[in-house]
Amino acid sequence: MQERAWATSTLRGRTTGTKMESIRELKKKAAALEPIVRIGKSGLSGTVVGEIKKQIEQKKLIKVKMLRSFVGAGDKKKLAAEIAEKTGSTLVHSVGLIAVLAKK
Repeated sequence: MQERAWATSTLRGRTTGTKMESIRELKKKAAALEPIVRIGKSGLSGTVVGEIKKQIEQKKLIKVKMLRSFVGAGDKKKLAAEIAEKTGSTLVHSVGLIAVLAKK
């Protein structure tokens, strides 16, 4: 019965246990941060991706701001996930035009 409850919560996209606690801790730490990198109309160029990777290596946790010229009519959550994928980081949180990324 316990295995089934875990599978159900995992399938719904929820996390449990220590993973959720660590995400909470990262969100708390990120609340005090200012966005370090801003992504504008030039998009996710190699330079921007390289800078995000460099900042994540140095600071372990960063905020990235997506400017409206970058987002346009796109889905902000999908763009945040794409940024995390291209930089090899973990997407901790995404609200509005701000994404919080952590080192894997």
